[in-house]
Amino acid sequence: MPSTTGSKVRRWDQHGREHVVQVQRAGMQRSLNCGTCGWRKGVQFLPWLKAEEHLAEAHQATVDPAGSRS
Repeated sequence: MPSTTGSKVRRWDQHGREHVVQVQRAGMQRSLNCGTCGWRKGVQFLPWLKAEEHLAEAHQATVDPAGSRS
């Protein structure tokens, strides 16, 4: 069984609510899991981009806490 590692993509909506998508990695496959709505998706490429897209489209959460996006 491959080892699993993970990270998070965090964004805030216009009301100041935090939304988090967990990115779990097992081998080449990554799985995304939204802590707000329970959305799940398996992806192989660009998991963080897919997580950002979900947060923006489903939750209108576009404010990056790291300030790397305007």
